[in-house]
Parts: sequence; structure tokens; C-alpha cells
Amino acid sequence: MILWKAKKLGLQCPKCEKEVYFAERVTSLGKDWHRPCLKCEKCGKTLTSGGHAEHEGKPYCNHPCYAAMFGPKGFGRGGAESHTFK
Repeated sequence: MILWKAKKLGLQCPKCEKEVYFAERVTSLGKDWHRPCLKCEKCGKTLTSGGHAEHEGKPYCNHPCYAAMFGPKGFGRGGAESHTFK
């Protein structure tokens, strides 16, 4: 019954899908997470609430992962305009 209530109230971790209790809850991206489950999708670094970026509902550390994957491309950033000077 308790697990049903947790799922009904939205207290289910989006990563592991287990019940999230108040004492272990971290709220981010409009969802409640277990602290160890809130990790960067690319590098696996544990993130803090509000201390990260998101893309398509998934958390990423701001730098370097989010910036490298979704940031601006161009000169010096790995895009078509990148050059190496000798």
C-alpha cells in the first residue's frame, strides 16, 4: 500500500524507479530523485539540485559534458570552423 501511495504521489525516482523517502529526496528537473541517482548521463558524476543542465529531461554536468555535447559549435569548439595552428 505504501509503495502504491509513493507512485501515486510521484515519489518514485526517475533513475532507479524505487520509492523516494523525504529524508533522501533531492528535487531536480521537476522530479524527486535519490541523491546517488542524480548523476550526469554522460560521465556519471553525482550532481546537486540546480547545479547542472538538462537536455530532453536528462541531467548533465554543466561543464564539460553539456557544453561539449549541446553547446555552441564553431571556432575552437570542435565544429566545422575549428583550426589547429602550428
